[in-house]
Parts: sequence; structure tokens; C-alpha cells
Amino acid sequence: MILLDKRILTHFDYVQPALILPIIFLSYSLINEASDMLSAKMVAYLIIGFGAFLLFFLLPIRKLEWLIPSVYWINIILLLSVELVGVSKLGAQRWIEIPFINFTIQPSEIMKPAFVLMLAYIIKKTPPDDEGYNLKQFIKISFYILLPFVLILKEPDLGTALMLLITGYGVLFIIGVNRKIWISIALLIGICSPILYENLHDYQKKRIADFISEKPSYQVRQSIIAIGNGGITGKSVDEATQTKFKFLPIATSDFIFAYTVERYGFIGGAGLIMLYGFLIVHLLSLNYKLKDEYFIKVAVSAVALLIFIYVSINIFMTIGFAPVVGIPLPFYSYGGSSFITFMCLFGILQNLLTFRFDKTNRFVKINF
Repeated sequence: MILLDKRILTHFDYVQPALILPIIFLSYSLINEASDMLSAKMVAYLIIGFGAFLLFFLLPIRKLEWLIPSVYWINIILLLSVELVGVSKLGAQRWIEIPFINFTIQPSEIMKPAFVLMLAYIIKKTPPDDEGYNLKQFIKISFYILLPFVLILKEPDLGTALMLLITGYGVLFIIGVNRKIWISIALLIGICSPILYENLHDYQKKRIADFISEKPSYQVRQSIIAIGNGGITGKSVDEATQTKFKFLPIATSDFIFAYTVERYGFIGGAGLIMLYGFLIVHLLSLNYKLKDEYFIKVAVSAVALLIFIYVSINIFMTIGFAPVVGIPLPFYSYGGSSFITFMCLFGILQNLLTFRFDKTNRFVKINF
């Protein structure tokens, strides 16, 4: 039996669920409206996701901190295994099939919590000085950022790879790196950009070409029509013709923001963006309270950056301001992998924040 000390209630961050739960409820209402089958699956994902949150919230992470490097390297081995024994779907080899039970896992999704924890572990062990990390320290930490980036990029999964890359270096920017290093990196990227473009896959080049062309792709055109159809206050189920008649592609997943605006209008879309905006600002604001607690600061900053990147790219994609990529809206787009991953991340955050004054997690007692 699990006994929880009442003092947990005074340290728990209530702002997070206050902003996340409305996003989840609105998502479920739209998915339930679109498909009974998807709705039933989403219920299963919700149950698993909240179970994952509870598991990581109660896990004594500080006691098990020494295991973080092992977890990171196990995930690296899984990413390497994708290339050797991975399962291909839709032209990409990103999954590993578990024998005998006909179940697949996506190591790139599992890598996200391991990646965040590894960054937090390294930075806690070697915090920056007043002028930020020097070149030697920067290169050492960069190794742990670039290794999963390269392995995921080879699947190919450019979207997830870039998420980890931007998040990793975004965290370093927040924590502190000598500015001369950033200037050098910016110049290097500018010089190497033609080479990077030539090494993209054909489908990735096509997405960029569709993005910069005068005429948007079919998916984006339908998305823009759906957004325009929503007006200020949105349309009823029967009047949301783009979604009802299946003109809007992947309406419950990649283009769910366009579906939201068609149903709830500009007000609904703006409200959803505000919820995400408040969540991101809240998480980043915690850095001012945490001072030199680098482990928690890295975790909070990384999750805030992940949400910002996911939300920005997904919404820009639906209105034609970014190439079409398979980037979901956190807690909102249909799908189990992304939802469960973010529930794990927020379980870790709540654990670190709730028990930050109690390094031994004595607030949680487990009796059998």
C-alpha cells in the first residue's frame, strides 16, 4: 500500500494540471466527435498515460539518479537496434517489434525522457562557471546531444531528431555557454547549410519545395480552408464541412489545430494557444525560484522548450508557415506515443518539484 505524506499537497505544482487537463479534455471531445473507434483507443491511451505519470511521480528519482547514464545508453542501444532489426512503416524504419506479442515500440519516443534526464545529470555534475561553459565542456555535453540526433536522423526521422537537437542546445543557452561559441556555431551552420540540404532525403526536399512554392500543398490548402470556415466562433458539427466530409487530412492528429478552429473558431484556437503559452511561461518562470538547482532547472527548461517547439511547428504547419512534418500537438493530437511520453516527462517534473525539499523521498512510503 502507498502512503503519501500530506506535506506533498503544499509542494505540488497545481498550475501544471490546471493548464494541461483542459487541453486533454478538449482534445478528447474533438476526437470522440470525429470517430468512435479513435475515441475508444484514446481512452486506453489516457489510462496508460495517467498511469505513467503516477509511476514517475512516485519513483524516487533522486535515489536512482546514478542509474540515469545506464538508462541513456540502453536507449542508445535501442536506437542502434532500429537500424538492424527495426520494422518499417510508411517508408521509415523507426520501430522495434517485441517478439511473440505483436507489439512495437518507438525508441525515439522513449529517448526523450532519457535525454532530458541525462542532460540534467551531466549539467548537475559539471555546472557552468560565471562565464558559461567553455569549449571543452561544451563539446563534452554536445556528444550526448548529437549521438541520439544522428541515430534518429538515420531512421529517417528529421522532425524528432531536430526536436532533441534544438532542445539540447536550447537548454545549454538557458544554463549558460560562452557567447563566442554560439557565434562560431551560427557561422558554421550558415556555411554548411547547402551541404546539409543536399544530404536530405527526397521526401524532405519535396516538403521544403512545397513550403516555399507559391501554391501550398493540398494538405495545407484544406487546412487553411478549415480555419477560414471556423470564423470567429466556429461551426456546428454538421457545418464543419472540411472535417465532416474528410477534406481535411489527418484531422485528429497532425492537423487537429485546423479542426479545432473550424469547430470553435478564432476564439477556440486563441484559447488553446493561450493555454500552451501560459504553460510554457510558467515552466520557464520556475528557473528563477530554483537558483542553482541545476538538475531541476534543466528538466523544467527542456520540457518547456519541447512544448514550445512542438506547438510552434504544428500550428505554423497548419497555416502554411512551416513545412508539413509529423509533429503533434502535446496532449492534444491523437496518438499514444506522444501523449504517454509527455505524461512521463510531467511525472518527472512534478516529482522533482514536489520532493525538492526532501532529497530522500521520505514523503512516499510503500508498504506491502
